[in-house]
Amino acid sequence: MSEKLEILKKKLLYRSSYRGTKEMDILLGSFVKKYINELNLEQLLDLEKFLELDDEVILDYYNNNSKNKKVSEKFIHQIFSNFKK
Repeated sequence: MSEKLEILKKKLLYRSSYRGTKEMDILLGSFVKKYINELNLEQLLDLEKFLELDDEVILDYYNNNSKNKKVSEKFIHQIFSNFKK
């Protein structure tokens, strides 16, 4: 299980740092690097789903410009909305 967990963490780190835009690479990469080792498996899986959202949806959520139905009020979303690089 530990090996699978480490593979998941590496996948999430990569996905958060190579989004397509430099701004989102920095924002999400910094967020994931800060919290990844504090998250349990359920939270990591929630983070994986969160990273599948479009950059625009994530950025709007981060800036509190919109409360998109795609963004649930789970733990990851709550700590991300309070995260300031």
